[in-house]
Amino acid sequence: MSQSALRASEQGEPELLSAAREANASVISVVEEIESYIEKGTPAFMRTSLALFSGGFATFALLYCVQPMMPVLSKAFSLTAAQSSLVLSISTITMAIGLLVTGPISDAIGRKPIMVASLILAALFTLGSAMMPTWHGVLVMRALLGLSLSGLAAVGMTYLSEEIHPQHIGLSMGLYIGGNAIGGMSGRLISGVLVDYVNWHVALATLGVMALAAALLFWRILPESKNFRPAPLKPRQLAEGFRGHFRDAGLPWLFVEAFLLMGAFVTLFNYIGYRLLADPYHLSQAVVGVLSVVYLSGIYSSAWVGSLADRLGRRKVLWAMIALMLGGLLITLFQPLALVLIGMLVFTFGFFGAHSVASSWIGRRALKAKGQASSLYLFSYYVGSSIAGTAGGVFWHAYGWNGVGSFIAGMLVIAVLVALHLARLPVLPRAIPAPIARG
Repeated sequence: MSQSALRASEQGEPELLSAAREANASVISVVEEIESYIEKGTPAFMRTSLALFSGGFATFALLYCVQPMMPVLSKAFSLTAAQSSLVLSISTITMAIGLLVTGPISDAIGRKPIMVASLILAALFTLGSAMMPTWHGVLVMRALLGLSLSGLAAVGMTYLSEEIHPQHIGLSMGLYIGGNAIGGMSGRLISGVLVDYVNWHVALATLGVMALAAALLFWRILPESKNFRPAPLKPRQLAEGFRGHFRDAGLPWLFVEAFLLMGAFVTLFNYIGYRLLADPYHLSQAVVGVLSVVYLSGIYSSAWVGSLADRLGRRKVLWAMIALMLGGLLITLFQPLALVLIGMLVFTFGFFGAHSVASSWIGRRALKAKGQASSLYLFSYYVGSSIAGTAGGVFWHAYGWNGVGSFIAGMLVIAVLVALHLARLPVLPRAIPAPIARG
């Protein structure tokens, strides 16, 4: 080797060594990141799945447990059906507001602290509402409950996406969403049956104690975040993301769809109990509570319809599911009890299917700031529950069940038109879907 070549080699050796060290450090960093994920079959995976399942169960059990109790609250406080519906509506509206802020706050201070505080406070506010002697006191506690519940609803999926290995996140997310859906059903079922044997104070207190136990279990067994990296709050960046979503051709219409679908769904279940307790059915409060089992059809349909949409396309399936909701609603207008129950079953199947398709469409449309897009969808979802759920009481008092049915039918017709408009939009490049919690 010539002297010049030798000198060049010696000069280049430090650069090669430096590059090798950087490459080795990069490999080590990647390996450490992979090892930090929670793998299926490990104790950490079991603890995480159980914690998020119990957290989702408690969240939606506490949120919806008051729905079958509304006729009892009407009698206890001399309220109209519309006034009684505020016990649910005020929780969903404060939850919707909270969803817009708890996610960004968790980006700054961490996931687990927000979720633990959310569950413990929600359980305490439920116990507080059980002790309130006045209607306004109950509403204050329920408003605080909704605000606190937004913590887990906004952060649970983000935690899973950060900590669970990508190959297993579908299973863990499915267990979490299953906890949400089963919690929503069980909260209605437990309170609906209990309130036929004990007063509403005891029924609420029972659910509060159950939720507190779930919160303590969640706190104890959920692994600490390993992949969380704190990020400072940047209001300007958040505002730019929101503006970008509303400039999209499809996302605002999906937000409208969320409002209409959830508004229709909550309105039906808010007032069907009043109908079944009155002439000509005279069902007991316990039997009306048991009718919450129709939610099982929705738990099945959300997965089945999602798979169907993957094969046939969301554009074809969304409007069909909303039309199915409308068909189920029309069946409930007939008097025979068997037809009313069939109509409730069909309506619930269609709702969960439509919500599954619409919520997954958010991730396809939102190419940036998916978390914000999901928050806006959920915000619209719970605002629809609050506004339409209470407005339906006006139609109940003025026109009975036919009036409620006409109000819901109007929302569903608009929802079908929105779905048909979405079907005509240009197809965007494929994006990773952001799953959304169902309650």
